[in-house]
Amino acid sequence: MLFSEILVVLNLNSIFSITFSMVEIYQKTLTKPVFFEGIGLHSGFKSKIKVMPAGANQGIIFKRIDLPNNNLIKASYLNVTSAKLCTTLENNHGAKVSTVEHLLAALYLAGIDNALIEIDSTEVPIMDGSAKDFLDILKISETKLLSEKRKFLKIEKKFELVEGERKISIEPNDGSLEVEFQLNYDNQIIGKQKNAINFDKDNYNDVSISRTFCLFKDIEKIKQAGLAKGGSLDNAVVVDGEKVLNEGGLRNKKEFVNHKILDLVGDFLLSGFRILGKVKCYQGGHELTNMFLRKMFSSKLFLMDNKIDKSSLSKKLNNSLSSKLAVNA
Repeated sequence: MLFSEILVVLNLNSIFSITFSMVEIYQKTLTKPVFFEGIGLHSGFKSKIKVMPAGANQGIIFKRIDLPNNNLIKASYLNVTSAKLCTTLENNHGAKVSTVEHLLAALYLAGIDNALIEIDSTEVPIMDGSAKDFLDILKISETKLLSEKRKFLKIEKKFELVEGERKISIEPNDGSLEVEFQLNYDNQIIGKQKNAINFDKDNYNDVSISRTFCLFKDIEKIKQAGLAKGGSLDNAVVVDGEKVLNEGGLRNKKEFVNHKILDLVGDFLLSGFRILGKVKCYQGGHELTNMFLRKMFSSKLFLMDNKIDKSSLSKKLNNSLSSKLAVNA
């Protein structure tokens, strides 16, 4: 079956249409659990996670097994309650799980649509600061096809969000996801890095292995804010002036912007779809991405029917961010 055989099930003269891909026509899950453990970047707590098989149309759900009840948290952009240096999800009962973006990006890249993720703490382990450790295991794990077709969101018209100097847009792009991202830092090493990746056509290895980063001068401010308690040179790139403090330096020349692309892909999976379009982002991050998804899905251009699950457990995003800190989980 060819990709040109796309069945459009909803296209009400809107900015997008829901499609089913005939290349990978059915949703996918794992056949058996996989395990990870490590320290939380911000909490400093050790945590263990178990990524388990899940049924069709379940999506990605976190389960806080350290809580006795009301412990299920759906991975949805509507459940993001903080984007302060990482993405935090919260259910209607106050149960939270944070720093979910790298694991979500790994699930996207591994083609996993449905999973139940048991976690015994408040934060997904940071591992090496990228998606590498997650993806290395997921890519060699046995998967199975489910009975329901995979859903995509195909962009039909350009949509844009501008917030001061920051902006993000999406436009049609021939049935694939492409992300173009540009940074703008005063630091000479980070500078104005720019990169573009098409996740259907390009090798995305540099994106998947790119680590979270921060400026050495910001570390004390971050710690005073109660964050980065588990941060170290083992799980983050630290830049001091014109020098990278990590032994071995950078993993690739554009590691900083590549990590931002990784974050965006993880946060986009919170839409509940595999989005097909060309994304352009300038000086963005977790907050801007979540604001973009909320505005895009609530736009009057988005004429939805009950085939799209709009959870009633919508949370208000905590926008009290410090945009001056050059740190990116």
